Amino acid sequence: MYRFVLQIVVAFSLLLALGGCSTKSEQEYEKPALYWYKKLMRSVAAGNIEKADDYFTSLESEHVGSPLIPEAMEILIQAHMDEEEYLLANFYLDEYLKRYGTSKNRDFIEFMKIKTSFMGLKSPERNQELIEETLEKAKRFIKVYTSSQFKPMVETMEVRLEMTRFIMNEKIAALYDRRDKPEAARIYRERNEKSWLKKEQIELPQKGWLGALFE
Repeated sequence: MYRFVLQIVVAFSLLLALGGCSTKSEQEYEKPALYWYKKLMRSVAAGNIEKADDYFTSLESEHVGSPLIPEAMEILIQAHMDEEEYLLANFYLDEYLKRYGTSKNRDFIEFMKIKTSFMGLKSPERNQELIEETLEKAKRFIKVYTSSQFKPMVETMEVRLEMTRFIMNEKIAALYDRRDKPEAARIYRERNEKSWLKKEQIELPQKGWLGALFE
């Protein structure tokens, strides 16, 4: 008899617990767009960007056409950039460009995409492919958006990227020289011969200088 009563008490407790979880969960669904937006804003202010991403997902899924969505995306782009989470910032930029890109703001969005890639190059030696991709984007921007107010900033980034690539090629060639591999060294020096930069124009950096190019 005691065991039977105990089983009933345990079962009843579990039902209460499950019921409580269900009620709590239900409170986080079917809320107004402003509710999710405020939650997102509070999370960003508190530095909990991951939670802010979750609230944006709720806002987006429950209120597809809300005018708060583009503003929320802009906030998350900046928040992830502030946290140096450049891949996530680029994710939101891509989505923003697809949904809200117009002839008036496209150059700004493309500029921000280049900037996030540029700022993400904290370790140039380990990001050679990203350097090439970002450099190509910068060159394309300069060619397409000839009158953009962001063009001078993109040109500055292009120069820094060119310098970084040039210096990296020189360092790799020097490394091959030390390992007695002249043919491999020649390949990297030939790449620099195609650049508009000249070796005598660049002061080879001290340790840590490459990273300073991206600050």
